[in-house]
Amino acid sequence: MNIDELTKKAELECFGLFQEIDTNENYFSSLVLQAFHDYNLSESHFNMTTGYGYNDLGRDTIEKIFAQVLKGEKALVRNQFISGSHALSTALFALLRPGDTMLSITGLPYDTLHEVIGLKDNPSSLKSFKINYDQIDLINNNFDIPAITKKLENNKIKLIEIQRSKGYSTRKSISINALKEVITAIRKIDKNVIIMVDNCYCEFVETTSPLEVGADIIVGSLIKNLGGSLASNGAYIVGKENLINLCAERLNLPGEGIDVGPSLGANKSILQGLYFAPSVVASSLKTAILTSYLMEKIGYEVEPKYNEHRVDIVENIIFNDPDKLIKYVQSIQKYSPIDSNSLPIPAPMPGYSDNVIMASGAFTQGSSIELSCDGPIRPPYIAYQQGGVTYNYGKIAITNAIKDLIN
Repeated sequence: MNIDELTKKAELECFGLFQEIDTNENYFSSLVLQAFHDYNLSESHFNMTTGYGYNDLGRDTIEKIFAQVLKGEKALVRNQFISGSHALSTALFALLRPGDTMLSITGLPYDTLHEVIGLKDNPSSLKSFKINYDQIDLINNNFDIPAITKKLENNKIKLIEIQRSKGYSTRKSISINALKEVITAIRKIDKNVIIMVDNCYCEFVETTSPLEVGADIIVGSLIKNLGGSLASNGAYIVGKENLINLCAERLNLPGEGIDVGPSLGANKSILQGLYFAPSVVASSLKTAILTSYLMEKIGYEVEPKYNEHRVDIVENIIFNDPDKLIKYVQSIQKYSPIDSNSLPIPAPMPGYSDNVIMASGAFTQGSSIELSCDGPIRPPYIAYQQGGVTYNYGKIAITNAIKDLIN
C-alpha cells in the first residue's frame, strides 16, 4: 500500500473538514486578539517579578485575558502549577472540606488523580482528610442522567467533577452539548453544587466554553492546547470569582491568595503561547484527522473516526497488540524534532499504575500539544496521540511512522 498516495487521497476527502477547522481557528484568533486589545497589552507586560511577586502587572493582565477568552469571572494562571493535574488537585483541596463528598460523573478519573483522591493509598490524599468520593459511570459514552439525579436527590454532594477528555480509557470524550444537557439536569435539583470541569485537551476545539453552559470552574494545562507549544509550564483555573479566590489561597496561602506569585519571566511565553494557540490547535486537529483516516484504511480501529465530530485533540489507535503499540510510539519519537535518536520503552511513571510508553520529542518536556503519543501497556493496547505544532510536521511524522509499522 502506497502511504503517500493514500495521504493525498485523505487530504482531498478531508478538505471540507479542514475548512471547518480553519473557520473555528479564525473565531478563536479574533477572540484572543480582542482580549489583548481590551486590556491594552504592551511590552511592559512581559516584565518579570521575583520573590513575592507583588504588583506583577503582566501576571494580572494574563489572568484577565484568560478569564475573558474562556468566559469566566476570574482566572488563576500560574507557572507555579506543575501540570494540569496539579491545578486539578489544587482546586479539589481548595473547594472540599472534611465530610464533603466529591462525585465524578464521567467514571474513573485520569490516573494521576487516583492518589489525589485516595483511590490509591496516599497519606496526603483527599481521603486522608475525610473527604468522600463517589462516581457514576458513563453509559454508551454519555451521562447516566437518571443515576446522577437520583444521587443528588438522596445525597448531599459538594462538588461534581467532569473529565471531558477520555484519558487512558476507551470511552468517547464529552461534547459541549452533552455537558449542557447534564448541567441543566443537575441544576434542576441542586443549584449550589460546584460543577468542576477538567477541560484538558478540549480548549479551542468547540466554540463554546463549558462556563457558558453552566459549569462553575474549569481547569487545564498550559503545556497542552492553550500554551500553543510556547508556554514552558503552568496551568489555569477559570470560573466564578469566589471559587478562584479559594484556589489562589490554596496554591499560595490564605490572606495573600491571588496577589502573590512571581512570574519569573514566564509572562511573554504564556501570552505568545495563547496568541498562537488557535493555529496550533487547528494543526493538531488536522493531524488527528489524517492519522484517523490513514490508520483506519490500513486496518486499525480508531476513535474518533476521521469524519466524526471532535471535542478534543486526542486520537486513539487501538492496536490489540503490545508490540505494534510499542513500534508505533517508537516511530513517532523517531520523527520528532527533539531526541529523535532516543528509543522509548515501557517503564513505570509517577502517578500511573501500569508501565507507560511515551513518545514526546518536544521542545518542552511532556508537552502534549507538540506531537506526542503514549499509552499504558494494558489491553487493548491503545496509543493516545495528540498534538502537532504545524500540520506539515505532523503529516511527516505520521506518514513515516505508518510506513515503519507496515514494514
